[in-house]
Amino acid sequence: MKYSLIFDMDGVLVDSEPVILEASIRGLSEYGVKASPEDFLPFVGAGEDRFIGGVAEKHGLTYKPEMKKRVYEIYLEIVDSKLKIYEGVTQMLYKLKDKGYKLAIASSADKVKVDANLKVAGISKDIFSAIVYGEIVVNKKPNPEIFLTAAKLMEVNPSDCIVVEDALNGIKAAKSAGMKCIAVTSSFPEEVLRRENPDFIVSNTVDIYTILKKIDNIY
Repeated sequence: MKYSLIFDMDGVLVDSEPVILEASIRGLSEYGVKASPEDFLPFVGAGEDRFIGGVAEKHGLTYKPEMKKRVYEIYLEIVDSKLKIYEGVTQMLYKLKDKGYKLAIASSADKVKVDANLKVAGISKDIFSAIVYGEIVVNKKPNPEIFLTAAKLMEVNPSDCIVVEDALNGIKAAKSAGMKCIAVTSSFPEEVLRRENPDFIVSNTVDIYTILKKIDNIY
């Protein structure tokens, strides 16, 4: 059998964490918040409402949707020059598609950010059977809703899916959905990721091909 593959976006397909971090720090500063990069760590993978809102609340400020709107405005101004595309990822996606895999993206980020990342990375949305944006679901990671929605849109059973994630909240969501999970050490070290019991851990997203070769006999 071939598993269906569900990819998180940030920290898995592209390295957008530094970009959204810069945009969030700059955006929140306009509301008087002097945030540090460490302030955001507990909210990685939970969507921008929590990523931005959690830090705002930590500094005693009530979160307002206009804060996220401003952060996204800054993000779109800088993403072209600052987004890093992980080496080999684009080619890997097209290769997996050619091998007959169903592919999906399930990101806690909003459509505006996901689409901007895909455009800069040169990845066509047409290769994905489903793209689930953060604003589509009610419950964000670590709730499994986003991954279960992706499986439903792909018309596959959750148990036949493998999620590729870099964040603790995402691993929790994948396991709660009854899916296998490959964790990538792009945002957290291996010893931290192991706390959530992913099925596999790799250093780079392209290394998932080696795992699929073993479990799916793709050659």
